[in-house]
Amino acid sequence: MPNLVNTDFILDMQRKLYRWSRKDPDRVFSDLFNLVCDWRSLQLAWDQLCRNKGSKTPGTDGLNRRKIEERPDGVEGFLIEVEATLRSGQYRPQPVRQRLIPKPGKPGKFRPLGIPTLTDRLVQMALKNVLEPIFEADFYPNSYGFRRGRSTLDALTMIKKQLDATKVGPSKFDFVIEADIKGCFDNIDHHLLMERIRKRIGDNKVLRLILSFLKAGIMAEGTVRHPIAGTPQGGIISPLLSNIILTDIDVRYGRWTPRPGEPAAKAARRRQGDRQKGLSTFYAVRYADDFVILISGTQEDAINEKSRLATFLKEELHLELSEEKTLVTKAEDGFEFLGYRVIKERNRHGRMSGNLRIPPGKLKAIRHRIKQMTTRTSTGQSLEDILRKINPIITGWSNYYRYATGASKNFHDLDQWLWERIRLWMLKKHPKSKGRAVSSLYARRVGNSRGTWGDGRLILRSFAQDGTKRFLCRGTRVSNGWNDHIDGLRYYKEAARSKGSYTWTGKIQ
Repeated sequence: MPNLVNTDFILDMQRKLYRWSRKDPDRVFSDLFNLVCDWRSLQLAWDQLCRNKGSKTPGTDGLNRRKIEERPDGVEGFLIEVEATLRSGQYRPQPVRQRLIPKPGKPGKFRPLGIPTLTDRLVQMALKNVLEPIFEADFYPNSYGFRRGRSTLDALTMIKKQLDATKVGPSKFDFVIEADIKGCFDNIDHHLLMERIRKRIGDNKVLRLILSFLKAGIMAEGTVRHPIAGTPQGGIISPLLSNIILTDIDVRYGRWTPRPGEPAAKAARRRQGDRQKGLSTFYAVRYADDFVILISGTQEDAINEKSRLATFLKEELHLELSEEKTLVTKAEDGFEFLGYRVIKERNRHGRMSGNLRIPPGKLKAIRHRIKQMTTRTSTGQSLEDILRKINPIITGWSNYYRYATGASKNFHDLDQWLWERIRLWMLKKHPKSKGRAVSSLYARRVGNSRGTWGDGRLILRSFAQDGTKRFLCRGTRVSNGWNDHIDGLRYYKEAARSKGSYTWTGKIQ
């Protein structure tokens, strides 16, 4: 067996599936099971699993990556065994081990997380690699969650673009529905989901495999229960399955938002035509089960649409819209989405435009989190230990919010507060030392300007250290690795690494 993963075979196969699926929206694919079981598919799936730290976590069978690698026949023997079990029809998913994870910012509340066995994760990854390009061709451009090449910032900048003024005047979207579905992933109807999958997949072996994952048991406190609804907890294939059924939401607003493979200008013309007739128009932006609907119309139109949306979800998808959390908001009042505060406000030129800002609650939360790590009870640790915990938090938080309007000032204020917080913590740690003595031991200077704290080779990071950036809206045609030639997309990946996102450079000649 080869030691290196042959990605060319998988990539070529995925491009073909995507191209065929996009060319014929009614095509039903058969004979996919052999692709799932192919040695090269399983080998790539294993390589993908090994890149994730979750491969070190065992499921209900107790197996993890290390134990498989230490087997006498190694990974190769394990993959041969999985392939044989799949081809013989003897494969059955094992129960998922359930763990409860605290919800951030919600003390006492937990989110259930399922941990499938490594074998089940491997098969799900191979299955996902085959199914994803087929359904990706059906997904709408305004859907961003758990899709290749797309991110939360793409969704946010698309909302911002719709709220921005244009050459013809200010944005027509004045109201927003902040939608929240109650327990979405736990309540997806298996029958409805399989109906939508069968529209594209005609291979009975693949269909039975998907259904077996949906029906796999969940082990909690030593008891196994079998779900009657919901996608596999913690499963690799769960986001894809969820997107398949939630695409119905995108279809509902497809008259006013671009459809798959359609230029955005067509949807814009349809919206303009309806406005000229005095009709309200809508623009939905979805990230998995989180979505907002921008409304061009009156507040009454927005309230009525909220009611119609609730009815649609209940009757068509058997899902329930949370009345308490689903809000109708004026765009000028702002709303929170994917961790950012989105607001329509006047810019320095006096024109109404959309802005992405850091919510006050997030600024308060990051301060609170660092406070909890630098209390008096933590003075038994060294400064180096504290910095090892704080620095990754600062890096991740600032990298996510560096695209916000006003982020530079927010970062500067946080850095001043953080410098003082660490100074006070060190004075508590060394109560008999004076401030100058502490500074002589731990004060550091980065470059020619900024003073900070450090211990040994480790230096306290600052929120503003990597600066701020502008995340440009990439429009509706985003590269997923399979559509570059079809859509005429061309990207410079080296520029992408330096700018934080791929850069549009025009049509392929």
